[in-house]
Amino acid sequence: MSENGHSHDHDGHERDHGGHGHDHAHAHAPASFGAAFAIGIALNVGFVAIEAFYGLIAGSVALLSDAGHNLGDVLGLAAAWLASVLVRRAPSARFTYGLRGSSILAALFNAVFLLLTVGAISWEAILRLANPAPVAGKIVMVVAAIGIVVNGVTAWLFASGQKDDINLRGAFLHMASDALVSAGVVVAGLVILATGWLWLDPLTSLAVNLVIVWGTWGLLRDSLGMSMAAVPAGVDPQKVREFLAARPGVAAIHDLHVWPISTTETALTCHLIMPDGHPGDPFLHALAAELASGFRIGHSTVQIETDPALACALAPDEVI
Repeated sequence: MSENGHSHDHDGHERDHGGHGHDHAHAHAPASFGAAFAIGIALNVGFVAIEAFYGLIAGSVALLSDAGHNLGDVLGLAAAWLASVLVRRAPSARFTYGLRGSSILAALFNAVFLLLTVGAISWEAILRLANPAPVAGKIVMVVAAIGIVVNGVTAWLFASGQKDDINLRGAFLHMASDALVSAGVVVAGLVILATGWLWLDPLTSLAVNLVIVWGTWGLLRDSLGMSMAAVPAGVDPQKVREFLAARPGVAAIHDLHVWPISTTETALTCHLIMPDGHPGDPFLHALAAELASGFRIGHSTVQIETDPALACALAPDEVI
């Protein structure tokens, strides 16, 4: 945490309004998730090989296409893992926040990629509803059962982190969705073997896809919002404003901005009007600590203005 004592006005005129308070309480995905990514990718690459092998032996187009789908999931996991590594890169002269935004891009990529995959599978299911085709025998069900275990274990590896990091949520949803698809294949296969209802396979696929879209929509919304610098879902901007306005000596607040630096880190900037004079560094240090503990805003920059009569160029709400 550090303080800068320089003073400036955004319209180019110097004036005496204190400084900036910074807090750098960075929160990265735990290093243990690196092992989770490695294990998940290894398990899924192995499963893709099994699916492709038995798909060729059984002459099952369904297994071969699912192997291609799972290969895409490996790509999704790799993107999420790469982002979790890039967020730890040190800042540079050009990338002053480092590459922390890569975790947001990875989450957005996973959301879009998952929805596109679901769309392709749904289209195939609709075509098969019109022309039901025989489902490959017990070998498909056995391989699908293996898929439940592989994808279920991989999803479990990310379950603890997916609530606080949408990049990990993207990895979790990918694996949980695949486990759900595999479970649908097994259940539909059992019923089809008992009844001969070929239409049940594509119908089950569509039902599972609806559940996946329902779960993925939130990821798409949050990751798209973060990529557009929206206030993170876990932060209430009105409560932040009320908290700042209630600090001793604060007469008014303007130019408040709250945005995500990464999927786990949030930044804030604002101007506080304090007519009684600059409160000093202890005030800024305490304010940064309270924003970090109360709102999980780990990078705060506060500009103090002491003359209410001297209008700030950034005071109007419509000015950015």
